[in-house]
Amino acid sequence: MKIGFVQFNPVFGKKHDNCIKVQNLLQSVKSDVLVLPELFNTGYAFLNKEELNQLAEPLEGGTFSFIQDLAKQNKCAIAYGFAEKDGHANYNSMVFVAPTGMLAHYRKSHLFFEEKFLFRPGNTGFDVFQYRGVKYGMLICWDWIYPEAMRTLALKGAQVILHAANLVTPYCPDAMITRAIENRVFIVTADRAGDEIRDGKDFHFIGKSQVVAPDGEILTRLAEEARAAVVEIDAGLAMDKRMNPHNDLMRDRREELYFK
Repeated sequence: MKIGFVQFNPVFGKKHDNCIKVQNLLQSVKSDVLVLPELFNTGYAFLNKEELNQLAEPLEGGTFSFIQDLAKQNKCAIAYGFAEKDGHANYNSMVFVAPTGMLAHYRKSHLFFEEKFLFRPGNTGFDVFQYRGVKYGMLICWDWIYPEAMRTLALKGAQVILHAANLVTPYCPDAMITRAIENRVFIVTADRAGDEIRDGKDFHFIGKSQVVAPDGEILTRLAEEARAAVVEIDAGLAMDKRMNPHNDLMRDRREELYFK
């Protein structure tokens, strides 16, 4: 199967323009599954809850409709990050949309920095879903630093982790090599790149979107350019948790000793 990501620098508050940027970057791109960055449509640097309330939208709002049409046009599934409005609560969320409709929904579990003052912590847990015979899990940005998150998805059978991000710290891209090895999974990180400066908030996003294989090989990694990248993978490799003939990463776990 072919899998990839879109990396670009969204303009804060310009939801329609950011969607069109993604559409343009996907011209002539052929893939089975694509991942877009965290909060790809709104940008990241919300000044307050009032501003977030204005830009957040329901699960099946305008951005969902746009992405579903894009999935149909490109004949691929698309996972994307957005600000979700659910009643009086706002979540930093992610949705997986196939050409036939929504298959999965995730809310960010581990909020980073001032997100704690804006979003409600996610309550969906870590679920695994299937698309075209492959099992997927989703994480958002800072979730990466908690090994329990990815391990939970791996224990539930995920072969591919879809990771939407707005990375401002330098550690994640290299740390994902370890995460892939210790869980024997593919990891697709879709980051944004560039700067977002608003009323004293100054964020530099590092880019380095990538796809990592279960053996830790970086199949593709960008710098800070705006473009889509796609690689071909054999998702079945993530079903084999053996490191050698005598060590199976999952079977050798000593659960009776953990947290004792």
